[in-house]
Parts: sequence; C-alpha cells; structure tokens
Amino acid sequence: MTRFSSDRDALRQYLMITINYWCFTLTDGALRMLVVLYFYGLDYSPLQIASLFLFYEFFGVVTNLVGGWLGARLGLNKTMNIGLAIQVIALSMLLVPNSWLSVIWAMIAQALSGIAKDLNKMSAKSAIKVLIPENKNQQLFRWIAFLTGSKNALKGVGFFLGGLLLAVVGFWFAILLLCLLIATIWIVSLFTLRRELAQSSFKPKFTDIFSKSKAVNVLSAARCFLFGARDVWFVIAVPIFLSQHFSWDHWQVGSFLAIWVIGYGVIQSVAPLLTQPVRQQPSLSNDLPMGTVPFQQLRRQALIWSGILFAVMLSLAITSHQALWSWLIPGLILFGFVFAINSSLHSYLIIQYSRRDGVSMDVGFYYMANAMGRLIGTVLSGWLFQLNGLELCLWVAAGFIAITWIISLALPNQSPNRSTNPMQT
Repeated sequence: MTRFSSDRDALRQYLMITINYWCFTLTDGALRMLVVLYFYGLDYSPLQIASLFLFYEFFGVVTNLVGGWLGARLGLNKTMNIGLAIQVIALSMLLVPNSWLSVIWAMIAQALSGIAKDLNKMSAKSAIKVLIPENKNQQLFRWIAFLTGSKNALKGVGFFLGGLLLAVVGFWFAILLLCLLIATIWIVSLFTLRRELAQSSFKPKFTDIFSKSKAVNVLSAARCFLFGARDVWFVIAVPIFLSQHFSWDHWQVGSFLAIWVIGYGVIQSVAPLLTQPVRQQPSLSNDLPMGTVPFQQLRRQALIWSGILFAVMLSLAITSHQALWSWLIPGLILFGFVFAINSSLHSYLIIQYSRRDGVSMDVGFYYMANAMGRLIGTVLSGWLFQLNGLELCLWVAAGFIAITWIISLALPNQSPNRSTNPMQT
C-alpha cells in the first residue's frame, strides 16, 4: 500500500480527486435532468422515462462490484480516468440527429454513463482511505463528509444547469457543452493523479469481489434500502408531479431540484458537526484510535437517524391524501435534511469498516448495494407513480426505511481488523 511522503502531498492528491469528482458530478446531474425533461417533453410516460435509467443503474451495480477489484489491481488513478473517458463516449452518443435518439439508444448511452459514474465515485471514495493516516479518524470523517456533501451540492448545480441549458440552448448543444467539459477534465486528470494511488500490495482474485466482512455486508444491505427509499419517489415521481400539478416548466423543475440537492449536499458536508460521534470531546480526540466506544456511538447514531427518517417518511405518507401540493415542498426539505445525515454516517462507516489494503474492493461492494437500491427505486418510481401517483411511492419509501433501520440493528459495535489482505481476514 502506497504511503504518501507528506501531508501536503496527500492534500494535493485529495484536491485533484475532489476537483475531478466535482466536474464529473456536474455533468452527471445535468445529463440526468436533461434526459428526464427532454423525453417527458416528447410525451413519454413515467414508466418509459424510468426505463431510460434502467441500464444506468443496472450497470452501476456491475461496475461497483467489478470496479473495486480493478482498482485494487490497477490503481485508482486508472479506474478514475477510465470512468472519465467512458463518460465522454456516453455524452458523444447523444450527439446524434433526433431521429436516431430512440429509447434503446438513450438506454445504451445511459448504461455507459452509469459505468463511468460509479468508476469515478468508487475511485474517489476509496482513495481517501489511503490518504489519511490510520489514527486521524476525525480528519477522515471531515474529508469524507466534505467530498460527499460537495459532490451532492454540485449534482444539484448540475440539475439546475441541465434544466437551464435545455430551456436556453436545447438538448443537442447542452450535451455538446457537457462533453467538452468532461473531456477537458479527463486530459488534466491523466497528468495529475499519482500512478500508484491505492494500488493494492496483493493481487486479489476475482472471487474476492464479494465481501467476507459481516460489517461491510450489513452496512451494504442497509444502504441498498436507504437509497431505494429516496429514489422510489425522488427520481421520476417528484419531477413529473411538479410539472403536472404545479405547471412548472423545465427551468423551474430543474431549479427546485437543484436547490434541494445543493442543500442536501451542504448538510452532508457539516454532518460531523451534527452527529455525536464526531463532536470535539475529550473522549474522542482527533487522534484516538478507533475502538469499542466510538463504534458503539456510530452504531447508535445510525439507528437514531434512520429512525428519525422513518418517522418523517411515515408522516408524509399518512398525510399524503390531504392537499398533496401544500406539504410536498416542506416535506422534501425535511426529508433531505435527515436523509443527508444518514447518508454521511454510512459513507464514514464504510471507509472505517474497509480494510486499508484493497479498500476499493470493500467500497466497491458497498456502492454496488447502493446502485442496486437506486436501480430498484428508479424502476419502482416510474411504475408506482403511473399506477397510483405519488402517494403510493411515499408508502413504499417508508417501508424501505423501516427495513433499513431493522438491518442496521446488526451493525457491529467494534471496528473489525481490516488492515490485512482478504486472504488473512
């Protein structure tokens, strides 16, 4: 496992990874909003629009599972740059005449984009584990929270950008601008990331892609249902509901969702200040090695915040039959606040539960479960909304969060010893 020569060197690599991740996320958020609004404007049904993201989410599942193995063997700089290159190809595929832009063609382009996105995300999250010394636990949480929160804030900016570009320059020119941006970042990244970044000291077998850690498996299962709960109403149902019932145009829908995701990202970034495990207390100094007490607190916080999220979602579902339009926006804001803290806690826990040598494999498995949750949520979002509107989506989301809480009961109270290779654990 590579050791960086100084904190300054590690910080430079962290900044390059963050800038890379930011720019990719900006194009990814803009592309999602462009596809949803453009095809809705062509009178596609909610289920048809959801199907456009079917390959995107499915290949995200596959990519996270295999990508962690590739990252351990090749190094995370290579997997990150491969992701950027694939995103350039995906965007280029949409620069075709309108007569070629069929559902199948768009699904294939989205599949490539899903592969690119999850290669980039897995690489960025895994790299932080090796940039931070093992005893700098609070610094690790701050860096993870900032990367995750800023990424989601930029995704919100991408939503806004996608809606704005569609309204101002149209679909084709919007895709062209995004393609040029990501191509530029890709070229810069090729010359700035360290070659040996997080390349494992052992060569894992392909069968090692499946996690052997109970902690990683339990957290991954909880993550699957957590993100399924979000996407079952947010991905397809909410944008279409805003267009149908509020008569909002593309720019307005994109702007609102952008503000929501930006706020969500800000909360993620400051989660270390809002959760008990990371407050500045004598018992939890910055350099305290992880042990029983901190993980007991982290597990308790995960249960508390998932319980609060269930209460919020259940309240929204129960009151959904009364003046849906009047409570939707406040409900989205409250849900986003609590969900962001849950997500940030999970992002920190997976990095701590992961072994240091070969971290990309544990993180890849975890984000495979994350992508599976998004896949299930995306498909259900279109189908359930078409079946019985937003109310049914809310009830299913509440059920998913309840499952998340139940699964989280099995999270361990102690950090497993994950510093060795998987054949020794």
